[in-house]
Amino acid sequence: MTKQKVEQMAQENTDEVNAEDINVEAAIPKTVEEPKMEKLTIQDLPGVGAATAEKLEAAGYRDLMSIAVATLGQLAETAGVSESVGRKMINAARDSMKMGFETGMDILKKRELVVKISTGSQNFDTLMGGGFETNAITECFGEFGSGKTQIGHILAVNMLKEDATSTVVYIDTENTLRPERIIQLAEGAGIDPEEVLSRIMVARAYNSDHQMLLTEKVDSLITEQGKNVKLVVVDSLTSHFRAEFIGRGTLAERQQKLNRHMHALAKIASSHNICVYVTNQVMAKPDQFFGDPTTSIGGHIVAHASTFRVYLRKGRKGSRVAKLIDAPNLADGECCFEVTSPGLVDVN
Repeated sequence: MTKQKVEQMAQENTDEVNAEDINVEAAIPKTVEEPKMEKLTIQDLPGVGAATAEKLEAAGYRDLMSIAVATLGQLAETAGVSESVGRKMINAARDSMKMGFETGMDILKKRELVVKISTGSQNFDTLMGGGFETNAITECFGEFGSGKTQIGHILAVNMLKEDATSTVVYIDTENTLRPERIIQLAEGAGIDPEEVLSRIMVARAYNSDHQMLLTEKVDSLITEQGKNVKLVVVDSLTSHFRAEFIGRGTLAERQQKLNRHMHALAKIASSHNICVYVTNQVMAKPDQFFGDPTTSIGGHIVAHASTFRVYLRKGRKGSRVAKLIDAPNLADGECCFEVTSPGLVDVN
């Protein structure tokens, strides 16, 4: 083999190595710059143009999560798209959010983000596993004067005491929110009353439709105005529904509407790690001769949608009794407390 041929072969081998190095280096940026599904916006979804995106945002669908958890009927009605296009939008949003199966360890890690709001009563907090949880709906029902609204006021103040940057949303259907009571509780907790009042956003709901609309606006407070909402109080949940739908003939319509409302609250709780506290009215069963005839309004719809259910009743000498009747991870039990000017105190 001649010297010239040997040099030629060596040069060819060097060129091949250099070509491989170049190909490897060229391949690296492609992997890094490859667009990720998590960075998609609503307009990147299939079938969504500027006009459709505007309709979706006006209806409250401002991010991929809201699209991913929507139904075909909701998207078709809101954006005016066909079912096939709506299905593609939902599937693309779900793929980008990686909404599939998770391990138990993944769920356990997410549970570490849950915040528990204290009631001020050690017995009540113990009954609730440390306090009222975020990422859940807690329902308290009982007769008038049993302490439902007082607990709503106390939770609002204690939430702002634990996190001064947070915001509380109070949807008032019965005109029961009293700033004077908030001031009492704030002074008892040792925090600035004016600062507390400035961080409680109150809306008076005048009918069931208005109540449901206010619930939808909570999402815009978070996504558009940047509010750090950690507690939503609905006092009371069923007042308007009970007044507007009278008789057995409207029962099915009322329950369906109430079911949509509860699902909207559950969506807010899970999407933004919010504690949703709802109060509920009660009625008496005249045909029940033994035991407590008191039962909550809303039936199984509210019962199934609520994560925790607490029955409040009046006790002896001005005390109140809280009975935990439903919880996914806690045993049934009850405790006694009193409502005082600074807040709740234990009764042994």
